[in-house]
Amino acid sequence: MISEQEELKIDARKNTTQRAVFAFFTFLSYCVVAILFTILGFIIIKGIGVISWDFLTKAPEEGMTEGGIYPAIVGTLYLVLGSSLISFPIGIMSGIYMNEYATNGKLIRFIRIMTNNLSGVPSVVFGLFGMALFVNTMGFGDSIIAGSLTLALLSLPLVIRTTEEAMKSVDDSYRHGSLALGATKLQTIRRVVLPMAFPNIITGLILSVGRVSGETAPILFTVAAYFLPQLPGSIFDQCMALPYHLYVISTSGTDIEASRGMAYGTALVLVAIILIVNLLANALRTYFAKKVKMN
Repeated sequence: MISEQEELKIDARKNTTQRAVFAFFTFLSYCVVAILFTILGFIIIKGIGVISWDFLTKAPEEGMTEGGIYPAIVGTLYLVLGSSLISFPIGIMSGIYMNEYATNGKLIRFIRIMTNNLSGVPSVVFGLFGMALFVNTMGFGDSIIAGSLTLALLSLPLVIRTTEEAMKSVDDSYRHGSLALGATKLQTIRRVVLPMAFPNIITGLILSVGRVSGETAPILFTVAAYFLPQLPGSIFDQCMALPYHLYVISTSGTDIEASRGMAYGTALVLVAIILIVNLLANALRTYFAKKVKMN
């Protein structure tokens, strides 16, 4: 038999170990936050002096050592919008089908495995595939539509998986209750399950937008132009994009040192765009989450 004093010692050791582990994980969390703020602080300090109205509204000049990045901003927004219009509907509907309609057979398990594997494929492979299929085989050439389709394929696995997990998080009692009241399966999904899962679905959409807006390799092979001051006139034209523009002026520009300030300014604008998109998406998520709770 263990005496009361020995039990107290054992409990004290357990509490000490638990506090030490919690303190260690807390320290790691603060380290991650510190690294994030260090990176952001470095970009802000280096790039804030370059930001001006002319920098945001003018085209690059003098071999991209002067002027602004307006065509690159517009091109990035075109690509993000184009890829989102393709990947969001397909990904959301695929996630709904896999969770709500498909039976848990070998085929669905195989599709899930392939979707997970597709998420881990390097982005440069997507770029080569997009160039082979959309640029060459389908004849789109280097264009916004080819880049958007390639980026849509890149983000599609993420949208599918997050949608499926969001649908799984909705308790089955809501489905059973809706069906018991006479609703069809489609009505149950549309009126009950999807609204409750939508706040979590938005999380996946945020992640996909963040990944698409920062990718360089896929657009390098399918759409990005080295220097294109004018804005694209159609979806079959090339365009500049912030990630590729940043890569070019940082590594192979006409005068790398002279364009160093523009590189930091471009990085700051790209981070700011992603941050704004995330804030807007989080606001939508909070709105829909409150709406679900009210209902």
